[in-house]
Amino acid sequence: MNNTYTDLVKQTFHFPQEGFNTSSDGYLEFNGLDLKALIEKHGTPMKLTYLPKIGMQINKAKSMFENAMKKHKYEGKYFYCYCTKSSHFSFVVEEALKHEIHLETSFAYDIEIINKLYARRKINKETFIICNGFKQKSYTSRIAKLINSGFKNVIPVLDNKEELDAYKRSVKQPFKLGIRVAAEEEPNFPFYTSRLGIRQRDILEFYVDNIEGYEDKFQLKMLHIFLNKGIKDDIYYWSELNKIINLYCQLKKICPELDSINIGGGFPIKHSLGFEYDYQFMINEIVGNIKKTCKKAGVPMPNIYTEFGSFTVGESMAHIYSVIAQKQQNDREIWYMIDSSFITTLPDTWGIGEKFLMLPVNKWDNDYQRVVLGGITCDSHDYYDSEEHINEVFLPKLEHASNKGDSPNKEPLYVGFFHTGAYQDQISGYGGIKHCLIPSPKHIIVGHDKNGKLVDWVYAKEQSAQSMLKILGYM
Repeated sequence: MNNTYTDLVKQTFHFPQEGFNTSSDGYLEFNGLDLKALIEKHGTPMKLTYLPKIGMQINKAKSMFENAMKKHKYEGKYFYCYCTKSSHFSFVVEEALKHEIHLETSFAYDIEIINKLYARRKINKETFIICNGFKQKSYTSRIAKLINSGFKNVIPVLDNKEELDAYKRSVKQPFKLGIRVAAEEEPNFPFYTSRLGIRQRDILEFYVDNIEGYEDKFQLKMLHIFLNKGIKDDIYYWSELNKIINLYCQLKKICPELDSINIGGGFPIKHSLGFEYDYQFMINEIVGNIKKTCKKAGVPMPNIYTEFGSFTVGESMAHIYSVIAQKQQNDREIWYMIDSSFITTLPDTWGIGEKFLMLPVNKWDNDYQRVVLGGITCDSHDYYDSEEHINEVFLPKLEHASNKGDSPNKEPLYVGFFHTGAYQDQISGYGGIKHCLIPSPKHIIVGHDKNGKLVDWVYAKEQSAQSMLKILGYM
């Protein structure tokens, strides 16, 4: 029986597959990138962003929606929005904007990013800016300033009835509105209805009392729903989607200005080599359901907006660590200690039990064994012990002697966590103070230069002790 890590992967999955392959000398490649060369050049721990993947994801979604709309002879338009909360970094947002997309915001400071992007000529005043979230005065006032400065497609999505009053007071010209419909949560949630949005049964009355008749000042253009679990082929998703489609049909009959549905909650991304998801099927079903319901109700089909955050940027990043020690604490558990921390660099693994696609970069010809990966903080929860497809972790053994009796391979084992580009920096905080003062890793970006050549550069060095001491008041 073959017991190498290569054998394990090929016996378990179809491999190689999109984004992952091994080179002739046995090293893992990520989207064709030579990870061995990057590690030798920059060391570990390392965060790696591969910018071209962002455009690949955007264009894939656009193409699939175009296919679905052609198939169903759909009469509305499709708008791809990137929700900035997934990753606010300029290199991410500006890369996404190269592909003719629009933006969704969540907080007041997002509007400052919008202003900077406009100053850099990355967006114009025709770009759709969908403003979501529960809004304090600092947010609504910035939205009003955007509209008053001539941004034609800013759409504040009302999270509650009182929010409209803020725009009535401060917006000086006609503007567009959206309403977020409070979604019913999944049955396993501790509460029944999302805290965000307006109750569905209240929306028709709210429109008649507060929006109808004021068309010269503001118009309801969009209904928005967000489902936390994302777009999944199950009863819960189709039930909630159909509720907003039916609500759109009801409102459309008395609100001719309403012309868009925003289906928030994005597509899943690959967190295992065993990942299977039929994106085109789901898009076909979404487009088909909207058309069917609108035809039955006798109303025009709406424009469709999506807000893809994780789908846009998630698969563009990897975190790569070195295994710096092996510890056996009992007869059954072997620990591989990494040169960083899961809590500080991949907080979703700790906070919500998220699993990422994990593969070794080297030693694929070594025998494998079951291990637990441990971070270097003092916290007992700083570990990773299961993958999405299996409740275990298998990695190559650290030492390997060939059949010729050669000495063991002393190169460290490098372990990569892939598709980590969404939310991890936003949740853990980029830079700053981390648990046990574990520094933020060096961040490497790979993208095309002005001549179209693929190059890598250091976006941020590993965090220094001096920078932490300054924050803590010791300097």
